[in-house]
Amino acid sequence: MDATQERFDLVVIGAGPAGEKGAAQAAYFGKRVAIVEAEPYVGGAGINTGTIPSKTLRETALYFSGLGQRGLYGVDYTVKSDLTVRDFMYREREVVAKLREKVGENLARHRVTLAHGLGSFDDPHTVRVRSEDHPDRLLVGDVVLIATGSRPFRASDIPFDDRLIMDSDTVLRMDRLPRSLTVVGAGVIGCEYASIFCALGIEVTLVGGRDRILPFLDYEISDRLRLQMELLGIRMRLSTTAQRYELAGDRVRLHLSTGETLETEKVLVAAGRLGNTDGLELPKIGVTPDSRGILKVNDNYQTAVPHIYAAGDVIGFPALAAVSMEQARVAMCHAFELKYKTRVSPLLPLAVYTIPEVAMAGETEETCQQKHIPYCAGRAYYEANARGQIVGDLVGEIKLVFSPVDQALLGVHVIGEAASELVHVGQACIQLGGTLDFFIQAVFNYPTLGEAYKYAAYDGLGNLARMKAGERPATAARPLEDQRAHTPR
Repeated sequence: MDATQERFDLVVIGAGPAGEKGAAQAAYFGKRVAIVEAEPYVGGAGINTGTIPSKTLRETALYFSGLGQRGLYGVDYTVKSDLTVRDFMYREREVVAKLREKVGENLARHRVTLAHGLGSFDDPHTVRVRSEDHPDRLLVGDVVLIATGSRPFRASDIPFDDRLIMDSDTVLRMDRLPRSLTVVGAGVIGCEYASIFCALGIEVTLVGGRDRILPFLDYEISDRLRLQMELLGIRMRLSTTAQRYELAGDRVRLHLSTGETLETEKVLVAAGRLGNTDGLELPKIGVTPDSRGILKVNDNYQTAVPHIYAAGDVIGFPALAAVSMEQARVAMCHAFELKYKTRVSPLLPLAVYTIPEVAMAGETEETCQQKHIPYCAGRAYYEANARGQIVGDLVGEIKLVFSPVDQALLGVHVIGEAASELVHVGQACIQLGGTLDFFIQAVFNYPTLGEAYKYAAYDGLGNLARMKAGERPATAARPLEDQRAHTPR
């Protein structure tokens, strides 16, 4: 006997950031909504294995190492050698549990039906939910939202065993902290984990196939971050790939494209992600993902089947939790003709939680050059900022990229303490069509890091005056290498 059908206005597959917000958006406007989640808990990778755990571990690493305050108060903190992974993950467990609870409360408040089990399509309107402990459920929806997220890509030629060679989902399950770790992949995840584990006193080597880390960043900021990561103790192997992984007892031997051989206790491979689409039975509905499991959607987040939408990591770039939420909201507004939210803002803030953290919004110098956009830049450094001196961040920077024609702000780039927060000031200015004059006229609290915006604007005006006079505008206030003398060790 087949399962009994249950009818809904919307069926969502996946209870991560996109799924939760898409479900809540539709339910808020009176739609009957069901959400399917394969895991025993809600929140997706954002809360359970990725964003929140890694960022919480970062704060724990800064706390245990005293890195943020090292040298400020005459105390040199060191990480205790007998600490275990469980010691470091205590706070992570507390935060994850609380956020899972909040997601559950949000779904309950909107009267969203939560169905635990593996969801797959029986037909374009019907999602079958399979669970070991319960009979199958058939959820029939006028609209379906696929928000199944992603998982780490595991190449077949890498002998993952999740003990010596791990991915970004399994690295936090280590039984003990190693003395040495090699991170393969110098993207966002690789750079974040490399700096976190280095802060914990682990000998870290970062292997990246390109000649720079995080190439989407403004080059000046990327280079400043590279230098700071090296000063933290990370050994960089850029323009290099890992060609062979060899298990040697309780160690891993890596053979690099340069001919170098690295021996390390553990390896973290951060080589991109795959969309979680393989179990959805997509051929039954005429939707075909690409080779990485990514679904193609139009500007309204519709798949090839108009009433089936997709949002979040499963549709690929930019695969950011904040953007995923907005994609799902826009998708549901379109699906149910809610009108009030018709698109995701084209201006997206981006933050990378390395040590130090970096953030950006808008154009970089490189993108201005590629698009033939005239630009000028202004900079301010935490070292010259009272709050920067107080907190001990002497290497932070705010950089403004603006138009020399009307001084309209084009891009904002921040490296240092609270970069992920500070970037929103510049983002708001760009979004509202603001100019450098906004920062010149504004009053900022003192002492604050935000005050650096004003001095970056003044610096920009000085560079603009030099540009108009036919002089070469100033670039960095001092060579990046000079920062070595200003970095707490």
